[in-house]
Amino acid sequence: MPLKDRLDEDLKSAIRAQDALRRSVLRSLRSEVHNEEIAQQKPLDDDDAIIGVISRQVRQRRESISEFRKGNRDDLVQREESELSVLLEYLPQQLTPEEITDMAREAVSEVGARGPGDKGRVMGKLMPMVRGRADGSVVNEVVTGILEAM
Repeated sequence: MPLKDRLDEDLKSAIRAQDALRRSVLRSLRSEVHNEEIAQQKPLDDDDAIIGVISRQVRQRRESISEFRKGNRDDLVQREESELSVLLEYLPQQLTPEEITDMAREAVSEVGARGPGDKGRVMGKLMPMVRGRADGSVVNEVVTGILEAM
């Protein structure tokens, strides 16, 4: 079942079950998908494009959680974490740090990186391979660590 159809079916189920949190998150996500379709002036039929929208939503939630923690707003942290858990259900299985490290080392050798100055080339090679399966900030840290150790 395409991801877009799954989102619609899960929204219907959430409405029937009166699950306010899931309903709210899925409505928001459908709205973001619709906005992306308007921006690209074509329907998002492939799952990769929808996963990109979900990934942006996940990144926003993680940033919000970080900021709310700094502001000692535990009530908002809990809400954002709940929304994040719903969104993560729609992303592919996340990569472990070890898998990210292995992929980063492979990308470093493929582009022939010699040090931190080649970070852009390595990230350009690596990010399409991990899109939707790893947080970009984690990938950035791993690549930085590998390149600085050279």
